[in-house]
Amino acid sequence: MAALHELTAAEAARRIRAGAVSPSNLVAALLKRIDAVEPAVQAWVHLDRDAAARVAVQRDIEAREGRFMGALHGVPLALKDIFDAAGLVTTAGAGPFAHRTAAADAASVARLRAAGGVVLGKVTTTAFAFLDPSPTRNPWNPEHTPGGSSSGPAAAVAARMAPLALGSQTVGSVLRPAAYCGVVGLKPTHGRISTAGVVPLSWSLDHVGIFARTVEDCALTLGLLAGPDAADPLSSAAPLDDYVIATADPAPPRIGVLRALLERATPEMATHVEATARALEKSGAFLADAALPSSFTGLHDAGGLVMRAEAAAWHAPLFARHAAEYPPKIREALEAGRALSAVDFLAAQQHRRAFRADMAPVTARFDALLTPTVGAPAPKGLGSTGDPYFCAPWSFTGLPAIALPSGVDPAGLPLSIQLVGSAFGEARLLAAAAWCERVIGFDAVPRL
Repeated sequence: MAALHELTAAEAARRIRAGAVSPSNLVAALLKRIDAVEPAVQAWVHLDRDAAARVAVQRDIEAREGRFMGALHGVPLALKDIFDAAGLVTTAGAGPFAHRTAAADAASVARLRAAGGVVLGKVTTTAFAFLDPSPTRNPWNPEHTPGGSSSGPAAAVAARMAPLALGSQTVGSVLRPAAYCGVVGLKPTHGRISTAGVVPLSWSLDHVGIFARTVEDCALTLGLLAGPDAADPLSSAAPLDDYVIATADPAPPRIGVLRALLERATPEMATHVEATARALEKSGAFLADAALPSSFTGLHDAGGLVMRAEAAAWHAPLFARHAAEYPPKIREALEAGRALSAVDFLAAQQHRRAFRADMAPVTARFDALLTPTVGAPAPKGLGSTGDPYFCAPWSFTGLPAIALPSGVDPAGLPLSIQLVGSAFGEARLLAAAAWCERVIGFDAVPRL
């Protein structure tokens, strides 16, 4: 039987409901695991030991009495430190000038608590969820980056310190660290999950994302988080699906291969993605080439411009008082954003909308589009969080995407494929991902 710290979120929830595992014992096992591996990984900003233990005892009592709060009853989770949690300091990965104690939970945190989740604490983010690295190290090799900006969530889940974590993505900050750390990362459609109570970087582009070790866990969590929120005017009332049922017994998917993107990956990564595609096809998936529309040209520049402009607008009051205290990469981005014209900003937004419209008929033909998640495994060194090129288009269009671990390279670093779906088509995307996950059969773990 698997050690408690190895349990996935869904399996832990099932065992708790069956009386085979107590939330207190699960939390204790994870705290022990954190004590053992955190010195090497450095994923935690604040481990809320006492509160997690107290909540776990309450979940124990409720479980013994047959009262289950929801689908995550007694399941521990971690929060990227841009998510507010009542009574805890939100640091946003920045200096004391940016710290504040949250009076209430972020909408997503509140929904997971309402479903019985147990918050273990806060994990690292790069400063203001931008490019200045955090101290976190990759659990597969501490000399390599875990990615960013959601460095802590990806590393904590990969290192078995938590079965589930919330992160965010504005360009590539869920999918990229998930790929580098060998876990599953889900970025749903923009607006599918409320961002209320999450420190913004660029409200047109910010997505709440999910880190887990299985597609089932992502589906379970999305079902709890998805839906409109009056506190977030950009949240969507688009119809919801039963995402867990969608992943239970999926049929072989129709997959469109975006081979044009393979040209930017290293030859080794391109070969891996092609080999994975052939394995999926051999197992029954329908594969065909899919083409990017001409509006793809210039998309990265347009998205980056929007991000810098909106970040500069949100940070303006704080930046006016504390510019010298901002780390260099976010400071440079804010200064560039302050210099942009309204005309250029509106043109960039129009470019994004045009590409999303052009992608609609492409995504409609398939259950998922296949690309690399990243162009190469996690780079060596902690001075960079890696290249978000392959993830950025789906942030800039708001389309849902998921990173699936798909192998390990000769140096022992994880490899990953990315599947992209249609707007608000998470059920089809997750079904395709669950089918692919079973064919790939990834079971490697970091040796900590």
